[in-house]
Amino acid sequence: MIKKSLTVGAGWSTVTIGVLHAAVFLPHPYWGEWLTGGLRSGAGGDASLSVFWALPGSFVVPLVLFGLLLVRLGRRGERAPGYAGWTLAGWAAGCVLLIGPSGFLLGFVPAGLLIAEDLLARRRATGRDVPRPTAGRDEDAPPPARPTSTSRST
Repeated sequence: MIKKSLTVGAGWSTVTIGVLHAAVFLPHPYWGEWLTGGLRSGAGGDASLSVFWALPGSFVVPLVLFGLLLVRLGRRGERAPGYAGWTLAGWAAGCVLLIGPSGFLLGFVPAGLLIAEDLLARRRATGRDVPRPTAGRDEDAPPPARPTSTSRST
């Protein structure tokens, strides 16, 4: 089993984004209001509602779960489907277009890793293996001979 390090990296970067988002928005005065039912009763103001959608009602929990799933897939030698990286990149791009430069730019890190892992896998599947560095080898020298099996099956 070969660990998919780009997928694992995408997973941990996604988890990190979720945890950082929670850490930034965690300290605020609205927890008491929320825990006493202020949002259900309609007593919460616009600021309280906005902060709710920035933290407990946000993408943090699904993002962390998605990241942990990616880590597990990568450690098992699997990769996420190609559309996962492209969708993540599209979502981040759309949010940056709407809100401007923000933490959404970090979404391009895991998206790029997932896209790269998918492109490498497709290249390998079509037989166009990724070229290996040739440092220290003479370019005109023939490739090293492959060992041959001398045993015969009867």
